[in-house]
Amino acid sequence: MRIKISIICCVLFGILATQAQEKKWTLRECVEHALENNITIKQSALNLEASEIDKIDAIGNFLPSLNANAGNSWRSGLATDPITNVNSTQTFRSSNYGIGVGITLFDGLRNVRQLQRAKINRLLNQYNLGKSKDDIALFVANSYLQVLLNKESLKVIEKQHEITLEQLKRTKDLVEAGVLPEGDIFEIEATSADELTRIVQAENAVLITRVSLAQTLLIKDYKSFDIAEQEYLVPTSSIMNKSIDEIRTTARESRYEVQIAEQNKLIAEKDLQIARGAYYPSLSGSFNYGTSEVGSNTFSGSVDPDNPIITEEIGFVGNSGDAVFSSRPNILLQEGGPTPFIKQLYQNDGLSYGLSLSVPIFNGFSARNNVKRSKINVKRTAFQLEQAELDLDSNVYQAYLDAKGAAEAYEASLVAVKAQERAYEYAKDRYDVGRTNAFDFSQSKFRLENAQSNEVQAKFDYIFKIKVLELFFGIKLADIKL
Repeated sequence: MRIKISIICCVLFGILATQAQEKKWTLRECVEHALENNITIKQSALNLEASEIDKIDAIGNFLPSLNANAGNSWRSGLATDPITNVNSTQTFRSSNYGIGVGITLFDGLRNVRQLQRAKINRLLNQYNLGKSKDDIALFVANSYLQVLLNKESLKVIEKQHEITLEQLKRTKDLVEAGVLPEGDIFEIEATSADELTRIVQAENAVLITRVSLAQTLLIKDYKSFDIAEQEYLVPTSSIMNKSIDEIRTTARESRYEVQIAEQNKLIAEKDLQIARGAYYPSLSGSFNYGTSEVGSNTFSGSVDPDNPIITEEIGFVGNSGDAVFSSRPNILLQEGGPTPFIKQLYQNDGLSYGLSLSVPIFNGFSARNNVKRSKINVKRTAFQLEQAELDLDSNVYQAYLDAKGAAEAYEASLVAVKAQERAYEYAKDRYDVGRTNAFDFSQSKFRLENAQSNEVQAKFDYIFKIKVLELFFGIKLADIKL
């Protein structure tokens, strides 16, 4: 029974493994996988998380600080009791406890500017994350379409090779019938050999692009990775009906490149305001509560009942020489234990509070130089924003012209294929009756194959460039029909 169960498990495992290897990835699955696993996107997401922490830090600058302290020490020998200020020779312990509150009341509005900067930086990291996703998705789509293109090109060559093999068989029949010379067989065989070479090259191209796509997706199982060979029709997009100015205006409002440059400029302006805050005085407040406790022995005094008064001579009268006496109580000191801990805490406690004003007068030109650096950075980011807008305009124009040219090239390739198909059929009919030689027939077939390959390439080139133009128009990648 156990053997049967083991056999069934092995069979099921083999079936599951085969199914896993036979998985065909669609374009949307590849894009979604890349968005979830790409390292660049993960790093951008971490930057966004870090900006959230920076924002919390900026909010925390408005809140008071609260700190507690405690200390304990031992003293031995002649020492001063910190509570009674009495010197005594003994070993005792003392402790101090306190809690303090500090708050910044004014710092040249730097805390306000820091919070504003943190919010802008968070938005900047959101744009960077969005741009990373768009870039990766577009790169994956291009790689995916490249695999499809190579596969379609391979199919064209394989189909032509099948026709060549059929024609070779027919040529041999015509040679045996005396319709064609024997040399035509050699010409067809040479064409077949050349096609086999190009089939191997096309298979290598498919393998290379497939491995490259798997690496982009961080998939290590290159051998079993493959894409779904679904048919991609030329998209029906209304983007080409838009004017170039309309696309350019929309791109400036929606593209991350310009938005990132705008946020960098805003951050530079906030940095300038923060640097100028160093010119202003800062005002802070504090409140502290503290207490202390000593573990030393206490001393108490009482009048001696046996000799309550002590009379001592303290001087004499100068004229008569009579002695002057002074009387005082006869106090006896008695040593006792330490005062209870809790009692000392509330007996020795105290409060302190106050304001602290710091006025900057001279700081080695550091504040002024920081302001100058910030001004330079504001100008630099302004130039970067202007350059980003110019680059975006140039890219939009280029993408529009590329899409328009790709559309025209695709239409022309369709016409070329139809013309070459008619030419091939005409050449085939002439070859079958011996009115043309094998070389001319092979050239006609080669031109048809070349036209079909150009059609496939023009088709996928047009699909990709339409998608690029749609992204510039502000259509999010999730809404684009893939």
